Amino acid sequence: MNVLNIKNNELYCEEVSLSSIAEEVGTPAYVYSQKALTERYNELDRAFSSVEHMICYSVKVNSNLSVLKILSDEGAGFDVVSGGELFRVAQAGGDLSKVVFAGVGKTYTEIQEAIKQNIAFFTVESIPELERISTIAEQMEQTARIAVRVNPDVDPCTHRYITTGRLENKFGLDVEAAYEAYLKAKEMPCIDPVAIQMHIGSQIVQTKPYEEAVQRLVFLVKKLRAAEIYLKILDIGGGFGILYENEKPASAEEFAAKIVPVVKELELKLYLEPGRFIAGNSGVLLTTVQYVKKGPEKRFAIVDAGMNDLIRPSLYGAFHNITPVVERNGEKKLYDVVGPICESGDFFAKDRYLLPVVQGDILVINSAGAYGFVMSSNYNTRPRPPEILVSKDRFKVIRKREGYEDLIRGENE
Repeated sequence: MNVLNIKNNELYCEEVSLSSIAEEVGTPAYVYSQKALTERYNELDRAFSSVEHMICYSVKVNSNLSVLKILSDEGAGFDVVSGGELFRVAQAGGDLSKVVFAGVGKTYTEIQEAIKQNIAFFTVESIPELERISTIAEQMEQTARIAVRVNPDVDPCTHRYITTGRLENKFGLDVEAAYEAYLKAKEMPCIDPVAIQMHIGSQIVQTKPYEEAVQRLVFLVKKLRAAEIYLKILDIGGGFGILYENEKPASAEEFAAKIVPVVKELELKLYLEPGRFIAGNSGVLLTTVQYVKKGPEKRFAIVDAGMNDLIRPSLYGAFHNITPVVERNGEKKLYDVVGPICESGDFFAKDRYLLPVVQGDILVINSAGAYGFVMSSNYNTRPRPPEILVSKDRFKVIRKREGYEDLIRGENE
């Protein structure tokens, strides 16, 4: 869904004008729609309703406590990749028995804490990790539930930095190695292999990569049953894509149509780990034009947000649609929309046709609800922006803007 709507030539988030938010809290600022978050979650929930399933929201895409609380109240579980994310879920009141702990580099302390919290299961990415979890579980006299992450070696047709299911990626085990890992796990007294997991990448807009990958898991599940290893859960990860520019992402129903028959055939509970699909188009970044600079070859709209606030365009060359909060009449012109950071890579758009902008205009950088604030930094000693939650005709600050004192907290002269 589109998080924004137009009233009287001005952009609103739900029933709140973005101008009023910018006036009260300043810019740059992240703004999220509670309605969009819940509607996207429930869209997935309905699509997979014909099978027993659990939607574990991927905390890494947007980890604000209010966002986690909203999704927890909807019934979501959580996919975490660090002890810090597990702590956030606990602080937000999330059900820790619905937590899946992924990631290739889990530390001793993180594993110990997750076992103590009785999470749903660990996603095991290597034999040494399996051995570490086994050792810790024995020391704690507890049973650790695990899934082996299978690397199915399929092309997800996405940006090379966000592929995770090819053999050259660092994630998971190939099919044969995964089978051997399950045989090893079966003999470990404090390990319970309850699930099988895959995650092939992010921003995947086609169903075909999932079809190919899931079929490779079907083969392995049947082979494990022949070895008397009976799993309960099929975890297909996340990665469902969204609309940024002119993509035509498959809908939740289209993904379900390809995946649900396999789940029914195997008679397993389905786990999904969406993040971007829920949060990506549920948020925007507001920024104010500081200067319009006309050079010999380029026209620059210089804004107060920088690559430290939203790094995706600099890091991935990612496209984010940019629109003014209040449209001005006139013919569209080419702009580079750039920030104040002392890097040539500090940009949000290059050679982008926009309606005329002037100093003081507020722009909206769309599709910023995922991998936005969570990847922000204090580069150039810049305070990070606030996060705002809109619910119907009201908004509240769910993370305050950092001040200069926050920038040096914890440092010594």
